Amino acid sequence: MNNLLQRYMTAIHNKGIVPPYDRWYVIRAETFLKYNQGKRLSEYTCDLVQTYLSELGRSDVLNAWQFRQAVDAIRILCLDVFKCDWAGSFDWEYWNNAAEPLERSHPTIAREIPLNQEASSNAKHPVSEMSVSKAVAAVQIHHPEVIQALRTRIRTKHQSIRTEQSYVGWVSRFIAFHKMKDPQDMGDLEVVRFLEFLAVDRQVVGKTQSVALSAIVYLYANVFQRPLGDLGDFVRAKKSRYLPVVLSQREVKLLLDQMDGVYGLMAGLLYGTGMRLMECVRLRVKDVDYDYQQIVVRNAKGKKDRVVPFPKKYQEPIREHLKARKKIHEKDIARDVGAVYLPPALTRKYPNAATEWIWQYVFPSSRISEDPRSHLFRRHHLHEKGLQKRIKPATLRAGITKKVGCHTLRHSFATHMLEAGYDIRTVQELLGHADVSTTMIYTHVLNSPGISVQSPVDRL
Repeated sequence: MNNLLQRYMTAIHNKGIVPPYDRWYVIRAETFLKYNQGKRLSEYTCDLVQTYLSELGRSDVLNAWQFRQAVDAIRILCLDVFKCDWAGSFDWEYWNNAAEPLERSHPTIAREIPLNQEASSNAKHPVSEMSVSKAVAAVQIHHPEVIQALRTRIRTKHQSIRTEQSYVGWVSRFIAFHKMKDPQDMGDLEVVRFLEFLAVDRQVVGKTQSVALSAIVYLYANVFQRPLGDLGDFVRAKKSRYLPVVLSQREVKLLLDQMDGVYGLMAGLLYGTGMRLMECVRLRVKDVDYDYQQIVVRNAKGKKDRVVPFPKKYQEPIREHLKARKKIHEKDIARDVGAVYLPPALTRKYPNAATEWIWQYVFPSSRISEDPRSHLFRRHHLHEKGLQKRIKPATLRAGITKKVGCHTLRHSFATHMLEAGYDIRTVQELLGHADVSTTMIYTHVLNSPGISVQSPVDRL
């Protein structure tokens, strides 16, 4: 045992882990060894590690960073000390990145907090609860009734959490810009001054200025019931026309070949279905239909459902993935931590749905975490940051010299569908666009002059 400890200490020090953190790595490794006491080295398999991490993930006393530390400690033990053959291909990154808990403002759960509780929370902790500047946080204290009324109106009209966060942010900036003056005492002149400040001093792009204007117009028309008049000819930010970054089919293959495990499945589904990132991470078991070979995207942008094709390439891997996840769910049920997040209205209608297998997330977190609003311990879906962090290094390894993100796979899906001869209305339905003009951007990519025009140098 002393020899093993010495080898382990050497391994973690070679990884740059210095005192006092090395002591905790030793504790994490020793706990893992005690859990498997009596087993030979040949019995240390990937299934054994997965079982242990699943058990560890059910602990409600470990913070996310402590769980990640345990995963890293076991990875070094198996990969660098025991030199297990399977350790190099084990999906350590899933267990590491999937430990990230959801925050209070996360789109999955942010809309369900009672408005009076949210107002008092912001008043007590204005800076920590807001993702905007200190001046914006101050608005929550000086004019809480305005912000609360705005939130209530947006939620009554069933608009998205992204719209709510954006509008609350811009209305707060507008009030802060005018030194906390009551917005009901302001009018067209103050609005123009703020918009010109954004365009001239802040030099925002046209789209940003338009969103700010929409938020303020919404406030006066829907909350104060006093629509703004004609704002006249004010300085408008220059509108930019950006074409989406699109990968070729060869580049997509290179990128996906660099990704494996759970995040490889997710990236493949983003390209194979055209789903948005949040639509993918919030996918539930009941929405994966093998008989009709389709995936139902629920409650997408615009509060609409749609159907997308279920790629044959990923049907069997997803089936195997769900089998493994179902075993974890059954153990969660036995430990009374098998409930999943559901909107309160759905929970009231179906009291037992939260623990049923069909409502579980297809891509669950690797650990149980505390719901930041209800304070219940549940297994949420993966945090979207996990996949986002995997895309960039995979792009570099693939040798792709384009700025690639998760949404690039959706852009590529649409473009390649049009290249394959599908009509634009079909692509519009698959993407969930409300207006075909949004889908038309991909025809601009196909018909760019740089593609169809021959350079004169090639005729020399």
